Amino acid sequence: MEVLLRRVRAGLRGPLVDVRLAGGVVAAIGASDPAGDALVVDGCGGTLLPGLVDAHVHAAQWASSRRRVPLDAATSAKHAVDLVVAAPRAEPGEIVMGAGFRDGLWPDQPHKDLLEAALPGQPVALFSADLHSIWLSPAALKLIGSDHATGVLVENDCYQATSALPGAPPEMVDRWVLEAMEAAAARGVTGIRDFEYADTVTDWIRRLATGTPAVRVACVIARHMLDEAIARGHRTGDPVAGSEGLLTIGPYKLFVDGSLNTRTAYCHDPYPGTATHGMLELPYETLVPLMDRAYRYGITPAVHAIGDHATRIALDAFTEVGCPGQIEHAQLVHPDDLTRFAALGITASVQPAHAPDDRDVADRYWAGRTGRAFPYGALLAAGARLEIGSDAPVAPLDPWDGIASAVTRTDDSRPSWHPEQAIPLSVALAAASGGRTGVKVGDAADLMIVADDPSDLAPSDLRQIPITATFLAGRPTHP
Repeated sequence: MEVLLRRVRAGLRGPLVDVRLAGGVVAAIGASDPAGDALVVDGCGGTLLPGLVDAHVHAAQWASSRRRVPLDAATSAKHAVDLVVAAPRAEPGEIVMGAGFRDGLWPDQPHKDLLEAALPGQPVALFSADLHSIWLSPAALKLIGSDHATGVLVENDCYQATSALPGAPPEMVDRWVLEAMEAAAARGVTGIRDFEYADTVTDWIRRLATGTPAVRVACVIARHMLDEAIARGHRTGDPVAGSEGLLTIGPYKLFVDGSLNTRTAYCHDPYPGTATHGMLELPYETLVPLMDRAYRYGITPAVHAIGDHATRIALDAFTEVGCPGQIEHAQLVHPDDLTRFAALGITASVQPAHAPDDRDVADRYWAGRTGRAFPYGALLAAGARLEIGSDAPVAPLDPWDGIASAVTRTDDSRPSWHPEQAIPLSVALAAASGGRTGVKVGDAADLMIVADDPSDLAPSDLRQIPITATFLAGRPTHP
């Protein structure tokens, strides 16, 4: 398909030009040419930018969460239960699903008995916002063969319970995922990295038989899939056969620790009022052999580390293995470790929307250390390469939310939280676009037209910026 974009500004504060897309790339930028057989799109003076790449998505969970009872407004366990009760009732025996609760500041504790009292005999499964805990009713526990004392399962127990719960049929989930990717394209997204804890390659090949996704997908390899990935000959960055370039092999995901909201992020200092430092999921001695085996077969590690001690362990492991890769989250970083990212060539894959979401929890549980929490400015100053993702469904699959949070360090009427850790708009845009900084001839035609020049907007208005059009390899995916 050939497309002629008329009256667009090429880049931030760029000149008003016409742009031709052909053969999946930017073929020409400049004066108007005859349209010929090209599809003509009037950019109406909007700004042409590289398409957005969400570097951290859980695609099936995000698609499913769009249909779950939202619990992000819950201020207590009782309030969360009230929100579930007030939602449209499921059929008898159907699992009631909720998502998005943050219990770090609740005055009461979630418990299976609260769900049983409100919805007797009803299977209920409520997912925390960070996906590191799940709150189950007695009937839901029975479905997975568990008699857990409280019904609140964290970390590995949470992941196992999530996998064991009866889910929607794959064909239904596939439809939901493809719809969610269309919604992402409407926000300028042209690519995602899918961190679903599953056989993502097989799942996405199956989806391709149903319909063409509106985004490119890097299929991340879950820990339990490493041997299978090696047997298949998968290597990070390789295209998936038969996908026409829409699918590639992503990195190998490993967890060093948990999360802040679950108080399982592994830190040098204990959590206030306790002797616990969090939860170490993969000690150094186990992490290194896993990373080394993956890298020897051409699979690059992506290591989840949120606490500062976990981040140091991950950096130590990268040093030992001598491989490139990325650290996912890096929410708390010791000052001595900032320069190690650039020195080792390790990308900091971060989710800036989490900073304003978690500021109150961080102020309580990382008191005295929040000056180096979500330290994007410090990482940038130390030479680190940043990538921006959402961690959807922890935050919405909308990189503009992350861009705005990276620039403003707030998402409400409160002043910026540690504004010294903010980063410039141009850096945030590049970090949310797979490292692309502009549009030039020969580039992949994965592009978006925004109605306004982002650099002319108040930073707080970035979240609502209108998207005029999105293109994937020159193919319109929005509107």
